[in-house]
Amino acid sequence: MTTDSGSTTIPLHLVDLRPTLSGAEMAAVLVPPRQFDTASFESYRPDRDYPSQGETLHRMRDFAASWAPAKGGGFFSRAKKLPAAKPGIYLDGGFGVGKTHLLAALWHAAPGPKYFGTFIEFTALVGALGYLETVNLLKGSKLIAIDEFELDDPGDTMMMTRLLGDLVATGTKIAATSNTPPNALGEGRFAAQDFLREIQALADRFEIIRIDGTDYRRRDIEGHAKTFPAEELEVEVGRLAAAGRTFTADGFSEVIRFLGSLHPSKYVKLLDSLDALVLTDVVELTNQTDALRFVAFIDRVYDAQLPILASGVPLDGVFAGDMMNGGYRKKYLRSVSRLIASTQR
Repeated sequence: MTTDSGSTTIPLHLVDLRPTLSGAEMAAVLVPPRQFDTASFESYRPDRDYPSQGETLHRMRDFAASWAPAKGGGFFSRAKKLPAAKPGIYLDGGFGVGKTHLLAALWHAAPGPKYFGTFIEFTALVGALGYLETVNLLKGSKLIAIDEFELDDPGDTMMMTRLLGDLVATGTKIAATSNTPPNALGEGRFAAQDFLREIQALADRFEIIRIDGTDYRRRDIEGHAKTFPAEELEVEVGRLAAAGRTFTADGFSEVIRFLGSLHPSKYVKLLDSLDALVLTDVVELTNQTDALRFVAFIDRVYDAQLPILASGVPLDGVFAGDMMNGGYRKKYLRSVSRLIASTQR
């Protein structure tokens, strides 16, 4: 690619970037993804075919109302005392049913200070700052919102359970989403008794709400992720460059190797100021560690609302062999949904 035209850009290479992210920067970006900047309870549209969506909306509004000042009952009031509510609310359901929208709406409705991030972002914060420093940073928060509470490591689970317990003890409320109810997290992956005890302690902190429905990303998008023949992809890359767009162009296998050299907390920094990603010669992934890193990367790509242009195997077909039938099935299915949406922007 050349720069003959004033508006023509040379594509960057993702594998050449060396992102850094301090603990303070990690905390500063603990807000909802940009597509949920204006998420509210009013803008959530429950699917009438699934009554649990409307019921969940009602219960999330009630949870948000817990921050409202208590109304005085008067000297002679004999109002019935309400039972103590759990400090957390947990939305369990499939992908694309609006869990993140409702979580972001709750975050917007809550008073500050407050934080919103994925499970991996909170564990990365502890890794960067240390446990006590993270507790000190988050202490006093009115709300900690944790999206995608899917656990791959018993050590992370125990650490997060301890962190939430310390924060709840100081008055912080917790809200979380996942594709797996908390008493089933780690199911099929870890069986150590101490891990199971931690899972139960975590579950006891939440009011668990089941939300059903079909993936909204696939209500209007069917089939496979869009892919281009090599020659057509080259034309598309030329159009991006001629339009002055900022994008990266890399071989898929090189990107997979590169992601393995970074902590997943830094993936978000890779995407700063980009308008699109180009991946050439996509192939199936046969190593589960590589596949899970790619899932984490695509989560950040989806949050940034970046389109992906790709050649080779359709991206929704990269999880090969028995991956889709194993313990991480729900995680891979969510990623497939996001890959289809990202290639059809």
